[in-house]
Amino acid sequence: MQKNWLFGGVYGTVLSSALLAALHSEGTPYTPYYNAAWILVTAGTAALAHAYAHHMSCHRQDSGKHRWRRLAVAVSDEWPVIIACMPTVLLLVISGPAGWRESDVTTAGLALNAALLFGWGTFAALRVGYRRRAAAFIGGADAAIGVLIAGANAVIK
Repeated sequence: MQKNWLFGGVYGTVLSSALLAALHSEGTPYTPYYNAAWILVTAGTAALAHAYAHHMSCHRQDSGKHRWRRLAVAVSDEWPVIIACMPTVLLLVISGPAGWRESDVTTAGLALNAALLFGWGTFAALRVGYRRRAAAFIGGADAAIGVLIAGANAVIK
């Protein structure tokens, strides 16, 4: 299995955006530490589920020892999903002692993640040979798609 930090980075950024939008409490007490822990645990669970699904789809007939080793490799390849959630988690952790309002933190987190998605999309386009202007356009489109996914998740919560 090839480590794909770009895939995991995008997935983790979109996941943390969707979770942040869904956690916006609207009337209940704001719990930034709980929200940060929930995002981190959910990202870890999603990474494990993705690794397990990938592992299950690649079964071969061999010894149990190799099967466990391949599962361990699949799990270790998912670290970018968790790392990509850290900007959102850190924002929530900082917002607690700083006394920031939940709506401001949610807005800032979504804006931060949209900027990260723009960066991921631009980087991916540059990596495959697009010129800067086209890469920036692609990055903008990728950021818009990520914002739509997070928005859809917030609406259906």
